Amino acid sequence: MLFPGDLFAALKGATKDGKMIGSVARVPKSVAVGRLTQDTVKLEFIESHKATRTYIYWLLRTPQYREYCAGRAMGSAVVALSREDFLSYPVPPLTAQRAHIVDLLEEIEHRCRVLRETNVTLEAIAHALFKSWFVDFDPVRARQDERALDGIGEATAALFPDRFEESTLGRLPQGWRVGELGELSVLNPESWTSKKHPECVAYIDLANVKDNQIGAVTNYSFDEAPSRARRVVRHGDTIVGTVRPGNRSFAYIHQPIENLTASTGFAVLRPARAQNTEFVYLAATRESSIEHLAHVADGGAYPAVRPEVVASLACVVPPDEVMAAFHQTTAPIISSVAENEKKAQVLCELRDALLLRLISGQLRLPEAEAFAA
Repeated sequence: MLFPGDLFAALKGATKDGKMIGSVARVPKSVAVGRLTQDTVKLEFIESHKATRTYIYWLLRTPQYREYCAGRAMGSAVVALSREDFLSYPVPPLTAQRAHIVDLLEEIEHRCRVLRETNVTLEAIAHALFKSWFVDFDPVRARQDERALDGIGEATAALFPDRFEESTLGRLPQGWRVGELGELSVLNPESWTSKKHPECVAYIDLANVKDNQIGAVTNYSFDEAPSRARRVVRHGDTIVGTVRPGNRSFAYIHQPIENLTASTGFAVLRPARAQNTEFVYLAATRESSIEHLAHVADGGAYPAVRPEVVASLACVVPPDEVMAAFHQTTAPIISSVAENEKKAQVLCELRDALLLRLISGQLRLPEAEAFAA
């Protein structure tokens, strides 16, 4: 059985490349009890001191440990690490300097967790607003009932009609219509070509995007970049994975670095007008949209949808003044999510730099000292 704070490691890889071999995880406080699979082992410590447990957790996340596991992985179809090799990994003594690095790593992880928990809340608020305005039509119902609606001022409420009319998809607010995301955005507006491209690109692969988090961006010269590195993305774009769309490989692009380029496995939706930005992102990534894309994906072992299917997602089209009001209401929320994610990425980079120093126990990073202060 596993309990909060317990460490467990995977001794078999879930993929043929074996990248998960030896991966360690720590049971979070939110999980009261768990069970091991036959391919994982729980770490039981002779010394139950928390410092030792925490040190081992971070030691098993160092690149040196990852190289050790990769060098000892066995098998072809399913790669594995023997228990003997796992238990033979050398553990340097926990010196005061290493303990200091571990403390910094713990603080970094805590800050990242807080930022991302905050983002979950902010995203939920934005999606709740979208649902209230454009699915449940709460402001219209409030005007029908001649009552105030929490969170909406009188001026904004006055932008909504006070009655419904019938449409092909049921009752809609008077004057609104049913449309598609492609009416409010431009699909895949820019792509690099053999004749028009920069010397270098910052590449976003499909595997590195999940739930509005871009886990890694890889820099390539254009000639050495994957052939899929073609979709140009700009500030305000929404990218939605078209391969296995149920995996939720989507993100909002906020103040991107130069020559940020997405895989052709993404549909890029660029808002036709700035005021459409948040509407397009929230409409494309709401639960029902992702479920629909997953349902219509075809291809057997490699289910996918064409980018045009993403652009054809149905949505209501409100009047311009309502769209502008929604933009003003939600833009600060979506921007805060993006800024928090950037802060988390900076912390992750600092974490990775500190992990390189953990085995040597030599802390010479000015950034780390500034962080500690």
